[in-house]
Amino acid sequence: MTLSRFAPAKVNLFLHVTGKRADGYHLLDSLAVFPAVGDQVTVADAAALTLSLGGRFGAVLQAEADNLLLRAARLLAPEGTATLHLEKNLPVASGIGGGSADAAAALRLLARLWGVPGDLAPLALALGADVPVCLRCVPARMGGIGEVLTSAPRLPRLGMVLVNPGVAVSTPAVFHARQGGFTPPAVLPEAWADVDAMVANLAEQTNDLQAAAIGVQPVIGEVLAVLRALPGARLARMSGSGWGALRAALTGLMSGAHWDVAKR
Repeated sequence: MTLSRFAPAKVNLFLHVTGKRADGYHLLDSLAVFPAVGDQVTVADAAALTLSLGGRFGAVLQAEADNLLLRAARLLAPEGTATLHLEKNLPVASGIGGGSADAAAALRLLARLWGVPGDLAPLALALGADVPVCLRCVPARMGGIGEVLTSAPRLPRLGMVLVNPGVAVSTPAVFHARQGGFTPPAVLPEAWADVDAMVANLAEQTNDLQAAAIGVQPVIGEVLAVLRALPGARLARMSGSGWGALRAALTGLMSGAHWDVAKR
C-alpha cells in the first residue's frame, strides 16, 4: 500500500513572547495558519525503514543522519518498516514549520499504514513544539511552548506572499538580542467581520522576535520594507522564531491579487 499527504507550511501571523518557564523554554501566544504551499510526504510498505528525498530543497537534508521523519517513524513503532519519500518544496529552517509539518504528515500516514491506533498528539509533542499544530493542520491559536491549541477566529480569504531572504540567523542570538519584557496574549474576536477588521486587529499584534532578528540580520528589515511597498500589501512581518538556525520567512498579507510564494 502507498499513501501520500500534503504537508503545508505553517505561518505565524503574530508571535507574542508571554513568559518563560523555569526550564528556560519561552511561552508564547500565536495565530498559526496553513497556506496552500508545502511539501509532499509519501509512505509505502517495505522490508526496512528508509527515507528518500527530492524537491527543490531535498539536497539540503541529505546530510541529516536522523531526519525528523525517521524519528517520527521510530517513535510511532520502533520496529516498523516502510519506505518514506519527502518531496521538499519548502526552504529548510525557514520559520514556517516545514520540518514539523513533514513529521506530522509522516505520523498520520504511518499510523494508517501500520494500523497504529490512538491519539497521535503526545507523540507529536515529543517530536517538537510545532508538530502538534501541524498535526491538527487547521488555523489555531498556539499557547504554552506551542503545544496548547485552541480554535482560531474564523478567517476571511486573503492572499499571502512568503519571502525567504536566505540568511541564517541563530535563534539563541535572536532571543539574546531581544529587549523588553513579555507581551500579554492577544485579544481576538470569534470571527472578523471582514478583511479590514482582521488586518486592523493583526496590526495591533507583533512578532516579538522580529526587531531582534533585524538587528542580527538587517536584510530582514529591508525585505519587509519591499513587501510593505507592494500594491495591495496590507501587513508584513516575520513568521515564527525558527529552531536552531532560523532563515526568517517574511509574510505579506495581500488584497487585490492572490500571491502564492516568492523567494528572494
